[in-house]
Formats: sequence, structure tokens, C-alpha cells
Amino acid sequence: MYDGPVIDPSENIYNRELARNEPKFKLWRSAGLMLTYKCNAACEFCYYHCAPDKGGLMPVETCIAAWRSLKTLAGDAAKIHLTGGEPFLYWDHLVEILKEGRKQSLGPVDLIETNGFWATDDQLVKGRLDILLALGVQRLKISVDPFHQEYVDIEPARRLARVAVEVFGAEQVLVRWERYLRGEGVPPLCSPGGAAADSRDTSGSQTRSFAFGGSSHAGVQGQDGLATCKGGTPSPRDRTYIKAYRDYPFRFTGRAAEHVAELLASKPAGAFVNTNCLAVFLGAKGVHIDPYGNVFSGTCSGIILGNINQTPLEEIWKAFHPGRDEFVKTLCEKGPCGLLDEAKTLGYRELPAYASKCHLCTHLRQLFFEKGVRSAVIGPADCYSRSSSRDDRS
Repeated sequence: MYDGPVIDPSENIYNRELARNEPKFKLWRSAGLMLTYKCNAACEFCYYHCAPDKGGLMPVETCIAAWRSLKTLAGDAAKIHLTGGEPFLYWDHLVEILKEGRKQSLGPVDLIETNGFWATDDQLVKGRLDILLALGVQRLKISVDPFHQEYVDIEPARRLARVAVEVFGAEQVLVRWERYLRGEGVPPLCSPGGAAADSRDTSGSQTRSFAFGGSSHAGVQGQDGLATCKGGTPSPRDRTYIKAYRDYPFRFTGRAAEHVAELLASKPAGAFVNTNCLAVFLGAKGVHIDPYGNVFSGTCSGIILGNINQTPLEEIWKAFHPGRDEFVKTLCEKGPCGLLDEAKTLGYRELPAYASKCHLCTHLRQLFFEKGVRSAVIGPADCYSRSSSRDDRS
């Protein structure tokens, strides 16, 4: 049981201004600690642009500080999960974090996320999972979907899931998504151990573009209900992406706001005029914290609310006000459409269509980042700079 101080919602400066019946800024009760942006995959739907050529490694002391701060914010309701990137790229570092958390009596880690690339034999898997269990990890989450399986052979993921059930119990093993683990809806996109780059349609009509002058294939609706590209029908790979989104919707932030968002784009920017982001910021149940200490609300990657290397997480929460920073204020009052005029003065041209307001927001922020505008809030580079390994596959 946690017996330290716990924050009261009234300690937030915004909440103190509100009437009793007005929506309050919620306490953050969960934190995803992104140990690194480095990943053995560069998935098309990654919120954080993770890739093999990315970097960063969260120091142990930074992890512990964030963990302790979350306990101050939420007490025993605090839930820490360790993620990336791919945290198992740094196994020894991961274990060191868990040992230090246990030493300081910070309670259990709710879960660790992995794509399972490392699960090459039963003995290795069981040995590592036994260590995680002994160090207080409660659950394991395994990413399995058409995006990851372009990079990760399905067999290690299946091995990991099987052994994890033996070690943790079935209720403590989460597979996102179970149907793909069973082989349903996943075409043979990858060869064992790597992506099958030769299966991508690289014809001119399928060339990916994130240029600000316009999209090379903004989505339109075809007779089968799937988005098609301007130059023709979707490739088999793109049809798989579209189906995956329809089955399990995700946000169009990070790399997801590039190729996949263009496939599903169907609304002009004007369609989002009356959709602001206030409820998203106020209602976020938690944050993600990147290897450099940057704090992101929920899954709003690349919008920095503060940095725990400069200010403790609980103080960042106390100081949050939707009207304090001009950029966040615009999002909370007008949504991303409120940024269009400023963006156009910097050379922004609207795409023919967007998949969502998050797609529009990310596309605008990419321009601001490249122009060095609002750099205190729009960053870091890892969330915006596309991996050269992905560009090589375009």
C-alpha cells in the first residue's frame, strides 16, 4: 500500500477557476514510460515514429522519478507500463529499472509491451518471463497485427504468448490483437525475421508522400467500400491496412498520419472546424513520457506538456491550464483548424482530404516542426523526423 501524499484535483490551477458543475482536468492515473524510440520495426501506424535508426534510452533515475510522481498523483490507483520503441532491445536496462522500483517499494508495474521479436526459444522466453514475474510485473502485452508482422515473424510472437500464459496465467497476457495471432486476416507480408519489401506496390500511383504541397494519393471511396488511391485501386498491402483500421480503429498521429491516413482520408479540413480538443486534454487518463523526459497527454505524440527532467510530473499536472500555452489554447478552443491561418503564412497547403482531426493536427505540426515554430511544445525530432529506412521502402 502507498502511504505517501496524494494530490487532490483542486490543486490544479485550472480546476480552481471552475464552477462545481464544469468539467475538471482529471488526475493522471497511468503513465507509459517509453524507454526508447528505437524499435526493430517501423510500423505504418506507429504513433511515435519509432524505427531501427531512432535512439534515446530513458535513464533508470528518470523512470523512478516518473514512477514515484505518478504514485503521488494517483496513490494505489497509479498504473505504470513500460513501452517503447521496443523495450526488450535493452533487456538488462529493463531489469535494472524493475529492480530499482522494487528496491524503492514503488509497487508493481502494470504491464510491459513488446512485439516479441526476441522470443526465439522456449528456454529464453521462460527465463525472462520468470524474472519479470519475480520483479513484480503483472501483465504482458504482445503486439500482433498486420503492421508489426511486416517486420516480426509471427512464430516468436506465438511462442511468447504460449509461454507467457504458462508463466503469468491467461488473464494476465494481452495480445493486440488475438485474431491476428491465430492467423486470421494477416496475409504473408513478411518473411521470417524481416519485412518483405518486395511485396510493396511501388508503382507511381502508390508512391507515398507527406509533402506539404499535397498528397500523391488522397483517399476516395471505391465500390467495395475501401478507400482507393487517385491513380487506381489499393494494393493488397494497402487493403490489409484499411481492413485493419476498420477492425481496430487507431489515431492518426505520428507515422499513422502519413500513408495509412492518406488511404482513409475522406473529409476536407473544413469538416473539423467545430471540433476542438479541450475534452481530450481534460479527460486524458494518463500520459506517455519519452526517453528524454518529455510528457505527452494520452496518445497525443509530439505535443510537449512539460519535461520531468526539469519539473516533477505532479507539478506539471498542477500547472496545466488549457489557456496558458498559445498552441494548446488554440487546440482547446478551436481544434487544429485554428492553426490553419498561421500554417498558411508558412507555406502550408491543405490536403484534398484528411482521415480525422488528428491527421490534420499532425500534418500541421509537421510543418511547424520543420519551420522551427513553437519548438518548446512541438517536438522532439523523434516524433516528426521520418526514418530513412522507411523512405528507402517508398
